[in-house]
Amino acid sequence: MPEITHFYGIIIKMFYKPKEHNPAHIHAIYNEYVGLFNIHSAEMTEGDLPKKEQALVKEWITIHRKELLKMWNTQELTKLPPLE
Repeated sequence: MPEITHFYGIIIKMFYKPKEHNPAHIHAIYNEYVGLFNIHSAEMTEGDLPKKEQALVKEWITIHRKELLKMWNTQELTKLPPLE
């Protein structure tokens, strides 16, 4: 699963579409915690990521939603800037 970015100890990854399922989503990993986030809503749909890290991931998705959806649809993954 390719890494798209990382910030504040959180790693953001996306699987290639053929091996994944809709809706479009990313995986956020923080230590032993994992969360799946819907790109459209920025909500965590699965996982146990702590609330503070969830808020950071939601903010980052909101900033990069357009690029994330393009990656999901084209399967051309690129690195994106971290949350600053």
